[in-house]
Amino acid sequence: MFQIEFDNQPDRVVGIDLGTTNSLVAWMNLTQPEVISGQDGEKLVPSIVSLSERDELIVGNAARQELIDHPERSIYSVKRLMGRGVEDVREELKLFPFRIAEGSESVIRVELGDRTFTPPEISAFILRQLKKNAEAALDGPVTKAVITVPAYFNDAQRQATRDAGRLAGLEVLRLVNEPTAAALAYGLDKRKEGIVAVYDLGGGTFDISILKLQEGIFEVLATNGDTHLGGDDIDNRLIHIALEDIQSEWGESVAQSGEAVQTLRQAVIRAKEALSFTPSVNLEFLWNGKAYRRTITREVFDGLIKDIVDSTLGPCRDCMRDAGVTPEQIDEVVLVGGSTRIPLVRSAVEVLFRARPHTELNPDEVVALGAAVQAGILAGTVENQLLLDVTPLSLGIEMYGGVVSKIIHRNSTIPASASETFTTGVDRQTNVLIHVVQGERELAKDCRSLARFDLKGIDPMPAGFARIEVRFLIDANGILAVTARDARTGKEQTVEVKPSYGLTDEQVEAMIEASIDHAEADYQAAQLSGIRIEADGIMAATEKAMRHAAWLTLTDEDRAQITAAMNRLKVIYCVNDHHLIHAQVDVLNQATHKLAENMMNTAVQGALKGTKVE
Repeated sequence: MFQIEFDNQPDRVVGIDLGTTNSLVAWMNLTQPEVISGQDGEKLVPSIVSLSERDELIVGNAARQELIDHPERSIYSVKRLMGRGVEDVREELKLFPFRIAEGSESVIRVELGDRTFTPPEISAFILRQLKKNAEAALDGPVTKAVITVPAYFNDAQRQATRDAGRLAGLEVLRLVNEPTAAALAYGLDKRKEGIVAVYDLGGGTFDISILKLQEGIFEVLATNGDTHLGGDDIDNRLIHIALEDIQSEWGESVAQSGEAVQTLRQAVIRAKEALSFTPSVNLEFLWNGKAYRRTITREVFDGLIKDIVDSTLGPCRDCMRDAGVTPEQIDEVVLVGGSTRIPLVRSAVEVLFRARPHTELNPDEVVALGAAVQAGILAGTVENQLLLDVTPLSLGIEMYGGVVSKIIHRNSTIPASASETFTTGVDRQTNVLIHVVQGERELAKDCRSLARFDLKGIDPMPAGFARIEVRFLIDANGILAVTARDARTGKEQTVEVKPSYGLTDEQVEAMIEASIDHAEADYQAAQLSGIRIEADGIMAATEKAMRHAAWLTLTDEDRAQITAAMNRLKVIYCVNDHHLIHAQVDVLNQATHKLAENMMNTAVQGALKGTKVE
C-alpha cells in the first residue's frame, strides 16, 4: 500500500469500474491514471459479499475465500440483477446458489443469512470497500466518483448504479459507458475522428461495442454480446474435464462437494492464466490427501476452448452490421477483460477486424483507468481535454398529435449526438415544422419550447413515404444543434439553441418533479393522442378506399358494416378513453379487411392486363 499527501489539493474524484466479477478504483496522479491497491496489496476487488461465521459482512478477497468454503452464504455477480425485476432474471437466478427473498416482485431482494438486501445495497458494500482503499492510499476522504456501466444498461440499471453509489457515501458525478472509458484510457479521444471497436470478454459476460469518434465526441453506434458468455465458461470447461479425470483416477467423484469444486476452480484459473504466457502448465489439485496432476499444452487448451472463442465472433459480426461498418472501416480495436489475455482470443480478434488490437494496458484495469481520466477531467487535474457534462432535461421534438419524441434523454453525457428518422403525416406534404422542446412531460404543450424551424422542399409523396432524419448534437459548451434532413433530396435545415439557457437548478428540479407528479396523466394523454392519430389514419384510408372501384365489389352487407364502423369511430373519437377508441379502430380494421384484399386484387389484375407468359 502507498500513501500520497498533497496540500490544498482539489476535490478527489476517483474512477470506479464496478464489474460483474471484479471491481477496481483508480485516480489521476500527476501524469497518468493509476489503479489503487487495497491493504492486501491486490488491485482487483472480487465483486463478492459474504456472511462470515461470526455473522459479519465481508467483501472482496476475504469474501472469495468464503465463497469457496460456504457458497450458500455468498452473493456474487449482483451486477446482473441491478435495476431489474424478478421476471427479468428468473432464468439467471437458477444459476446462483443464493436465494431471492419471498415477496420479491418488482424489486429483487436477496437473502444473506437472516437478512435481505437489494442489488444496489450489495453493490454499495463493494463500493464502500473501494472507497476505503482509495482513502487509505490517498490519505484523505473520497466522496466523489465516476462509475462505469455497460453501454447497454437502461435507465433503471443506471439509476440503480447511482443509488448504490449514494448508499456507499459517494456522489456519482458521471456514469460513463465502459467502452467509452476503455477508449479514453488509450487516449483515443485525441483522434479527430474514427471508428473504434471495443471487445470486452470478462468473467461472466461478453460485450462488443462499435464507437464513432467525431470532433472528440464518442457515439455508440451499436452494441451486442452475450450476458452468459465469458471466462467462466472456459473455467467450467476445464473443471468438467478435470472432474471426469479425477473420478476415473480416484474411483470417486468430488463434484458434490462445493468446497472441492471451488478449490479446483482456483487451480484451473491459475493454470488458464499461466497458459497465456507459457507453452504448457501443470494443473494440480490436492484434496483429502490425494493429488491430481495433468499437463496441459497451449495447443490442447486452444482446441478445448475454440468453440467458446468462436461464439464471441458472431455477435461481433452482428454488431458491425448493425453499425453499418465493415472491418476495413474500423480504425482502432481495444481489448477489455482478463480473458482477452488468451492468445487464441487475441488472434481471433485480429483476424476478424483485420487490425492488431491495443494490448498495451492491463485489460483488467483499462476501464477503471478510463474512468480515472474522466474523473481527472471533472476534478480539474486533467487539462486540455474535452470536459464531458450531462443534459439537465430531456430534449426532443413535437410529433403529430402533440406527443414528444425524446431524442437525447435527461442525464445523457455530453458532448452527445443522437438521431431518429420520422415521416410525414399528410399526403403530398412539402414542408415539415420542427418544434424542439425540453422537458420530461409526454406532451409538447407541457414542455419548454426551445426552437421552431421549417424543413422545406420535401418531395410530395403519400403520407408515410418520406424519410426525415432529425439529428441532435450537443457540444462541450451545452450548445444544441438540430438538423433536419430529407433523406431523398438531401435538403437540410439547421438551428442552434442553448438547451439550458435561462433555467436555474430550482427550475430544472421543478420540471422533473412535475413530470413525476403528472406521470400517470401524461401517459394517458400520450396514449389518447397516439390512438387518435391511428384513428385519423384508418378513417382517411377508408374514405379513400370507398371511392375505389373495389368498393363496388363488396356485398351490401359488407359496405353497411364498414359504414357503421366508421360512424361509430367518429362518434367516440372525442371521448377521453383510449381503450374504447382502440377497440373501435380494431373493429374498423377487421371490417375493411376484405375491401383491402379486393383493392390489392384489382391492382394486380390491372398491372398484369395485356401481358403474356412466354
